[in-house]
Amino acid sequence: MSKKFQLQKIKPDSVYNDVLLAKFINYIMKRGRKFLAGKIIYQAFDIIKKDIKEDCLEVFKKAIDKIGPLVEVRPRRVGGATYQVPVDVKGDRKTGLAMRWLISVVRKKKGKPMNEKLAQEIIAASKGEGEAVKKRINVEKMAAANRSFAYLAKSKK
Repeated sequence: MSKKFQLQKIKPDSVYNDVLLAKFINYIMKRGRKFLAGKIIYQAFDIIKKDIKEDCLEVFKKAIDKIGPLVEVRPRRVGGATYQVPVDVKGDRKTGLAMRWLISVVRKKKGKPMNEKLAQEIIAASKGEGEAVKKRINVEKMAAANRSFAYLAKSKK
């Protein structure tokens, strides 16, 4: 008998006492440098506070919510052909994709420090703008274009 997979409990971050932010720090972190990742995020939050004068944690959560896709496409092989089948995105995957897309967009930008780029992208995403939101829109457009293959998702074994 195999054991069931259990999600690891993540402790909330020390400043804002939020689990979602702690996960985001872990996504930003490279080579185990968690303190540096936290420093980048907290500096970005200070910039957000200064720029738009709202609660930065609420702005961050709104941005993650707006970036997360509702539908994505998954490849499904049927009789020698591979179809892109649209599938609904559930909770943890939605937030994980949103965080990954946000970080990849920020890392691609050049010329400014990471904390400034991150703050700008979070502010833009909370307003429904920015590169990360464009990526979500493109993924959802692709799913809408392949809606005719949705019947294949239900026949999955």
